[in-house]
Amino acid sequence: MRNRLLGSLRLLALLAGVAVLVWLARPERRWLLIGLPLLAAGESIRWWAAGHLLKSKELVTSGPYAYTQNPLYLGRLFILLGLGVMCTLPWGLNWVVLGVGLAGFFGYYMPRKLRVEGARLEGKHGDRWQRYRHSVPVLFPALRRYPDAECRPWSWKRMVRNREYLMVIGLASIMILLWVWLPG
Repeated sequence: MRNRLLGSLRLLALLAGVAVLVWLARPERRWLLIGLPLLAAGESIRWWAAGHLLKSKELVTSGPYAYTQNPLYLGRLFILLGLGVMCTLPWGLNWVVLGVGLAGFFGYYMPRKLRVEGARLEGKHGDRWQRYRHSVPVLFPALRRYPDAECRPWSWKRMVRNREYLMVIGLASIMILLWVWLPG
Protein backbone atom coordinates (compact mmCIF):
# COMPACT_ATOMS: atom_id res chain seq x y z
CA MET A 1 0.00 0.00 0.00
CA ARG A 2 2.79 2.41 0.96
CA ASN A 3 4.71 1.74 -2.29
CA ARG A 4 1.59 2.31 -4.36
CA LEU A 5 0.93 5.61 -2.58
CA LEU A 6 4.53 6.75 -3.06
CA GLY A 7 4.37 5.74 -6.72
CA SER A 8 1.18 7.77 -7.18
CA LEU A 9 2.76 10.78 -5.48
CA ARG A 10 5.87 10.53 -7.69
CA LEU A 11 3.66 10.33 -10.79
CA LEU A 12 1.62 13.37 -9.68
CA ALA A 13 4.82 15.32 -9.01
CA LEU A 14 6.14 14.39 -12.46
CA LEU A 15 2.89 15.41 -14.15
CA ALA A 16 2.81 18.68 -12.21
CA GLY A 17 6.42 19.38 -13.21
CA VAL A 18 5.66 18.73 -16.88
CA ALA A 19 2.55 20.92 -16.66
CA VAL A 20 4.57 23.80 -15.18
CA LEU A 21 7.32 23.34 -17.76
CA VAL A 22 4.81 23.44 -20.62
CA TRP A 23 2.90 26.37 -19.08
CA LEU A 24 6.06 28.47 -18.70
CA ALA A 25 7.44 27.49 -22.11
CA ARG A 26 8.01 30.11 -24.76
CA PRO A 27 8.18 27.79 -27.78
CA GLU A 28 10.29 28.50 -30.82
CA ARG A 29 9.67 26.79 -34.15
CA ARG A 30 13.24 25.52 -34.60
CA TRP A 31 13.32 23.89 -31.13
CA LEU A 32 9.92 22.31 -31.70
CA LEU A 33 11.19 20.85 -34.96
CA ILE A 34 14.33 19.52 -33.25
CA GLY A 35 12.46 18.10 -30.24
CA LEU A 36 9.58 16.54 -32.14
CA PRO A 37 11.62 13.63 -33.63
CA LEU A 38 12.97 12.85 -30.14
CA LEU A 39 9.45 12.87 -28.73
CA ALA A 40 8.11 10.76 -31.60
CA ALA A 41 10.98 8.26 -31.31
CA GLY A 42 10.38 7.94 -27.58
CA GLU A 43 6.68 7.34 -27.94
CA SER A 44 7.20 4.94 -30.85
CA ILE A 45 9.53 2.84 -28.69
CA ARG A 46 7.04 2.91 -25.81
CA TRP A 47 4.13 1.99 -28.13
CA TRP A 48 6.08 -0.97 -29.50
CA ALA A 49 7.09 -2.11 -26.00
CA ALA A 50 3.59 -1.71 -24.54
CA GLY A 51 2.25 -4.04 -27.23
CA HIS A 52 4.53 -6.81 -25.98
CA LEU A 53 4.42 -6.29 -22.23
CA LEU A 54 2.20 -8.21 -19.85
CA LYS A 55 3.18 -6.54 -16.58
CA SER A 56 4.02 -8.77 -13.63
CA LYS A 57 2.84 -11.88 -15.48
CA GLU A 58 5.76 -13.03 -17.61
CA LEU A 59 9.34 -12.35 -18.59
CA VAL A 60 8.91 -10.63 -21.95
CA THR A 61 11.72 -11.14 -24.46
CA SER A 62 9.88 -10.36 -27.70
CA GLY A 63 9.79 -7.12 -29.70
CA PRO A 64 12.06 -4.41 -28.28
CA TYR A 65 12.70 -6.53 -25.18
CA ALA A 66 14.92 -8.71 -27.38
CA TYR A 67 17.31 -5.72 -27.65
CA THR A 68 16.96 -3.87 -24.34
CA GLN A 69 15.64 -4.84 -20.94
CA ASN A 70 13.85 -1.53 -20.52
CA PRO A 71 12.41 -0.15 -23.76
CA LEU A 72 9.72 1.76 -21.87
CA TYR A 73 12.43 3.63 -19.95
CA LEU A 74 14.41 4.20 -23.13
CA GLY A 75 11.28 5.73 -24.67
CA ARG A 76 10.76 7.84 -21.56
CA LEU A 77 14.35 9.11 -21.87
CA PHE A 78 13.74 10.22 -25.48
CA ILE A 79 10.49 11.92 -24.42
CA LEU A 80 12.31 13.74 -21.62
CA LEU A 81 14.94 14.92 -24.10
CA GLY A 82 12.29 16.02 -26.60
CA LEU A 83 10.32 17.99 -24.00
CA GLY A 84 13.48 19.58 -22.63
CA VAL A 85 14.38 20.81 -26.10
CA MET A 86 10.88 21.93 -27.12
CA CYS A 87 9.84 23.73 -23.92
CA THR A 88 12.19 26.69 -24.25
CA LEU A 89 12.26 28.87 -21.17
CA PRO A 90 13.64 32.36 -20.59
CA TRP A 91 17.42 32.53 -20.00
CA GLY A 92 17.82 28.96 -21.30
CA LEU A 93 16.41 27.53 -18.08
CA ASN A 94 14.97 24.60 -20.04
CA TRP A 95 18.53 23.27 -20.30
CA VAL A 96 18.84 23.43 -16.51
CA VAL A 97 15.48 21.66 -16.14
CA LEU A 98 16.63 19.05 -18.68
CA GLY A 99 19.88 18.54 -16.75
CA VAL A 100 17.98 18.10 -13.48
CA GLY A 101 15.58 15.72 -15.24
CA LEU A 102 18.45 13.63 -16.62
CA ALA A 103 20.15 13.57 -13.21
CA GLY A 104 16.91 12.38 -11.65
CA PHE A 105 16.39 9.80 -14.39
CA PHE A 106 19.88 8.27 -14.16
CA GLY A 107 20.59 9.02 -10.49
CA TYR A 108 17.29 8.00 -8.89
CA TYR A 109 14.66 6.62 -11.23
CA MET A 110 16.70 4.03 -13.15
CA PRO A 111 18.66 2.65 -10.17
CA ARG A 112 15.48 2.33 -8.10
CA LYS A 113 13.52 0.67 -10.92
CA LEU A 114 16.36 -1.72 -11.67
CA ARG A 115 16.67 -2.71 -8.02
CA VAL A 116 12.94 -3.20 -7.42
CA GLU A 117 12.09 -4.82 -10.75
CA GLY A 118 15.26 -6.92 -10.79
CA ALA A 119 14.42 -8.42 -7.41
CA ARG A 120 10.83 -9.12 -8.48
CA LEU A 121 11.90 -10.73 -11.77
CA GLU A 122 14.62 -12.73 -10.02
CA GLY A 123 12.09 -14.10 -7.55
CA LYS A 124 9.55 -14.94 -10.22
CA HIS A 125 11.73 -16.19 -13.09
CA GLY A 126 15.02 -17.25 -11.44
CA ASP A 127 17.62 -18.62 -13.88
CA ARG A 128 15.68 -17.50 -16.95
CA TRP A 129 15.83 -13.89 -15.70
CA GLN A 130 19.55 -14.25 -14.92
CA ARG A 131 20.34 -15.46 -18.46
CA TYR A 132 18.30 -12.62 -19.95
CA ARG A 133 19.77 -9.99 -17.57
CA HIS A 134 23.33 -10.96 -18.46
CA SER A 135 22.64 -11.10 -22.22
CA VAL A 136 20.57 -7.96 -22.90
CA PRO A 137 21.65 -4.37 -22.15
CA VAL A 138 19.79 -2.52 -19.41
CA LEU A 139 18.83 0.58 -21.41
CA PHE A 140 20.62 1.29 -24.67
CA PRO A 141 19.75 -1.46 -27.17
CA ALA A 142 22.08 -4.09 -28.50
CA LEU A 143 22.50 -4.47 -32.24
CA ARG A 144 21.95 -8.21 -31.93
CA ARG A 145 18.70 -9.78 -30.87
CA TYR A 146 18.63 -11.84 -27.67
CA PRO A 147 19.23 -15.43 -28.88
CA ASP A 148 16.44 -16.89 -26.73
CA ALA A 149 13.93 -14.16 -27.61
CA GLU A 150 10.32 -15.18 -28.03
CA CYS A 151 8.65 -14.62 -31.39
CA ARG A 152 5.45 -13.05 -30.13
CA PRO A 153 3.67 -10.49 -32.34
CA TRP A 154 2.81 -6.99 -31.19
CA SER A 155 -0.64 -6.90 -29.57
CA TRP A 156 -3.14 -4.04 -29.63
CA LYS A 157 -4.84 -5.62 -26.61
CA ARG A 158 -1.62 -5.53 -24.57
CA MET A 159 -0.93 -1.93 -25.59
CA VAL A 160 -4.43 -0.91 -24.45
CA ARG A 161 -4.08 -2.90 -21.23
CA ASN A 162 -0.84 -1.01 -20.55
CA ARG A 163 -2.72 2.28 -21.24
CA GLU A 164 -0.04 3.63 -23.56
CA TYR A 165 -2.73 5.47 -25.52
CA LEU A 166 -2.96 7.88 -22.55
CA MET A 167 0.67 8.86 -23.11
CA VAL A 168 -0.07 9.48 -26.79
CA ILE A 169 -3.02 11.71 -25.87
CA GLY A 170 -0.92 13.62 -23.32
CA LEU A 171 2.01 14.16 -25.67
CA ALA A 172 -0.26 15.17 -28.55
CA SER A 173 -1.95 17.71 -26.25
CA ILE A 174 1.42 19.15 -25.25
CA MET A 175 2.48 19.42 -28.90
CA ILE A 176 -0.76 21.18 -29.84
CA LEU A 177 -0.37 23.66 -26.97
CA LEU A 178 3.23 24.43 -27.84
CA TRP A 179 2.40 24.84 -31.52
CA VAL A 180 -0.55 27.17 -30.74
CA TRP A 181 1.67 29.25 -28.45
CA LEU A 182 4.25 29.84 -31.18
CA PRO A 183 4.71 33.57 -31.69
CA GLY A 184 3.32 35.08 -34.89
